[in-house]
Amino acid sequence: MRSESIRYLIVPGWHGSPDQHWQSHWHRTLPNSARVEQHDWIAPRREDWVAELHSVVAASAEPVILVAHSLGCITVAHWAAQAPLELLDRVRGALLVAPADVERNGCPEPLRNFAPIPHQPLPFASVLIGSDNDSAASAARAVEMGRDWGSEIVMLPGAGHINVASGHHCWEQGFAFLYRLQNRIEQHARRRA
Repeated sequence: MRSESIRYLIVPGWHGSPDQHWQSHWHRTLPNSARVEQHDWIAPRREDWVAELHSVVAASAEPVILVAHSLGCITVAHWAAQAPLELLDRVRGALLVAPADVERNGCPEPLRNFAPIPHQPLPFASVLIGSDNDSAASAARAVEMGRDWGSEIVMLPGAGHINVASGHHCWEQGFAFLYRLQNRIEQHARRRA
């Protein structure tokens, strides 16, 4: 992977990622990054969000790594379950941070149209980062999603929803998980060669 140019696609969740959010910091920091901009951040429609992710991946001339947060993780899973092989092949891997459990009791109404959550393994390498006190998904549900998707799973203690409200602004520590994902991608590529 180090020999090819990679496009980092930032996939925000509900309400987008404000300027102080780690995803916005990463967008400003990571070379060759782009952001998936949804038309409606407040009342998301699954079909629209999946279609926008599809368009951005299709428009990329380079292989991509997806960096998703919350509802963005669920969007990635829905997209991967229906995307054509030629686009799936462009995705080298996905960092899935604090996936939102849209099937949970008390899930906000605007997110419910993203249920049910796909159970199929993702056709690319992935690392799922969850937290043991995330209000958007219990630790058990985050682990279940990670297992379904075939992700390497990392559970952080006391990290909340890994967003601005839980004190994650630049989240420089998160780059270690991105590097971990990139190492997994390289190992996978060597095994396939």
